Amino acid sequence: MKRRVVVTGLGALSPLGNSVAESWNGAIAGKSGVGPITKFDSAAFHTKIAAEIKNFDPLQFVDKKEVRRYDDFILYALAASEMAVADATLKISPEISTRAGVIIGSAVGGLATIEHEKEVFHASGPRKISPFAVPGILANMAAGHVSIRFGAKGPINCTVTACAAGTSAIGDAYNAIAHGAADIMITGGAEAAITPLAVAGFNSMRALSARNSEPQKASRPFDKGRDGFVIGEGCGIIILEELSLALKRGARIYAELAGYGCTSDAFHMAAPPPGHEGAARSMLMAIQDAGLNVADIDYINAHGTSTPLNDLYETQAVKTVFGEHASKLMISSTKSMTGHMLGATGGVEAIFTVLALAEGVIPPTINLDNPDPECDLDFVAHTSRKKDIAAALSSTFGFGGVNSVLLFKKYSD
Repeated sequence: MKRRVVVTGLGALSPLGNSVAESWNGAIAGKSGVGPITKFDSAAFHTKIAAEIKNFDPLQFVDKKEVRRYDDFILYALAASEMAVADATLKISPEISTRAGVIIGSAVGGLATIEHEKEVFHASGPRKISPFAVPGILANMAAGHVSIRFGAKGPINCTVTACAAGTSAIGDAYNAIAHGAADIMITGGAEAAITPLAVAGFNSMRALSARNSEPQKASRPFDKGRDGFVIGEGCGIIILEELSLALKRGARIYAELAGYGCTSDAFHMAAPPPGHEGAARSMLMAIQDAGLNVADIDYINAHGTSTPLNDLYETQAVKTVFGEHASKLMISSTKSMTGHMLGATGGVEAIFTVLALAEGVIPPTINLDNPDPECDLDFVAHTSRKKDIAAALSSTFGFGGVNSVLLFKKYSD
């Protein structure tokens, strides 16, 4: 039998704020975190906007030596993990350390470090490359450093499933606890990929919005005028625990993680298939894994990237799974406010989904001024909605055809 898994701690950095409270309050207020790119000179780029983390001080979490040695995605993971562990009032003692693990996903790892060290190589030669270059590049080093920081000696991994990486990480961590491989998992996603190469690459794919004159209106999922996603950065970390352990130590329980679905489209390296059959199967898998019915779901935090095909096909997938119940669902894309944080998306959106359950508030989809007639569901346009809900999905889909969906529900004994 599966063991029950609950959420006991949350930590986040996002374009909406440098804590869970700031990020969540920004989301339910309908605030946009998008603005002009400041991380590099974007004058020559087609897209000049992004959803950046603002005023982050890593010295609150690490010392000066570590700041110089670590890529930003690692710093974000350490910071958000510190927040989540503190929020959970968790201490990983030597007695439980081998039953505590870390899985943190990232789509690209230390891309900024790669670009910087390549410039150093061309300017000054191979002897000037930093000895911390490779550890700064490797995507698994976020999980590695978090494991070291907290003495977590159990299962450790890094999911690299593109935009679904954070969700995949949480799903794998859930399975580790549910099937007995661990009792505690620190899990989520981290990304710091607002770099010249990433923006240029996505521009070449015609994937990014170029609404440069109105950055706060650029991310507009399910709107007829959507023209691409807005690249973002961030980190979302949650603490998962086996239920009896959480109860024994008197932990606050935000919600229960009760189901996970993961499928492949086996269709195209970047584009979803018409109707998005793979996404539909992953949603249904998560519902079945939780032992629920489609009519039990109240809310979906959608992938909703603000790209023409994804939003249309995701809408079709929801209709396929939920049938008549689709019109009764509340659905929102918080990417309308945070932009698309790539591998961090699943972590931050899982937190938003958990808080929607815990607080009875559904975050909105902003900029939905002219709804696409083919995207005709309840996308909670413009303003948040107070509504008690019992079960919700958090969906993310990634390049390579990966579809990952989590099902959270209110905790009840």
